[in-house]
Amino acid sequence: MADRVHPMPAPPPPSSSPPLEHAAAATETTPLHPSFRGARPPSPGTYIIQIPKDQVLRVPPPDRARRYKKLAARPARRRRLRHACCAAFCAALLLLLLAAAFVGAVYLVFRPRAPSFSVASLSIRGLDALAVSSLTPQIDAAVRADNGANKKTGIDYRGGGEVTVSYAGERLAAGPWPAFHQAPRNVTVFSTALAGGGVSFPEEQRKRLAAEQAAGAVPLTVEAIVPVRLRFGKVLRTWTVDVKTRCEVTVNKLAAAAPPANRGCRVKVRPLWWWW
Repeated sequence: MADRVHPMPAPPPPSSSPPLEHAAAATETTPLHPSFRGARPPSPGTYIIQIPKDQVLRVPPPDRARRYKKLAARPARRRRLRHACCAAFCAALLLLLLAAAFVGAVYLVFRPRAPSFSVASLSIRGLDALAVSSLTPQIDAAVRADNGANKKTGIDYRGGGEVTVSYAGERLAAGPWPAFHQAPRNVTVFSTALAGGGVSFPEEQRKRLAAEQAAGAVPLTVEAIVPVRLRFGKVLRTWTVDVKTRCEVTVNKLAAAAPPANRGCRVKVRPLWWWW
């Protein structure tokens, strides 16, 4: 079977070219604006500018030059002051951070703790519950100071401390706290003589004191205010701080060698907050 051969399509007719007048019109350009042709040169001649004699062309005027200079220097002065304040604040903050780091390091190394106190014995003389006239009691107090909680911290008890014994808010006698150094893990028992004068009780209080003495349970309060310093090692010491302690005790009689029954002692040291 023979293959079919299709005839070739006829070529398209040639396109007509645009007229010559249209091509010439397309090549024409719009004339330039006069401003693009260059500025006109000034006309030749001499120009004279007249200025009044009383007008001075100066910035600032002479009458305000001093004020202008002062105001112009103010921003620079403020910048210097601001920089000085920032530097002082940064220095103070750095010192505060260094001090806090030093205190923290000392605390972590030495671990300071508050000492504990108790009343070992009381010897009372000149205190009669039935006496109507004023009394002059004499008390010998033995106080036990325990620094066993501190392994590396010593305590310096400074002079000027005071020990007082009172009954129902009435001060009976007072005496000095001796000055001494207490090494770490040390227990010290010391005696101090307390003296009082002009002590008198109202009738109701005398009856109550007599009843408590007959029952063998007379409550007394022993208080002490002692200036102390902490000693860390051999060189480092703290500032002097007042330590306040208050012990509630009970004695069976108001006589010599009255063994006290301690009902607890409280120690208060506010500035040395790291003790707690």
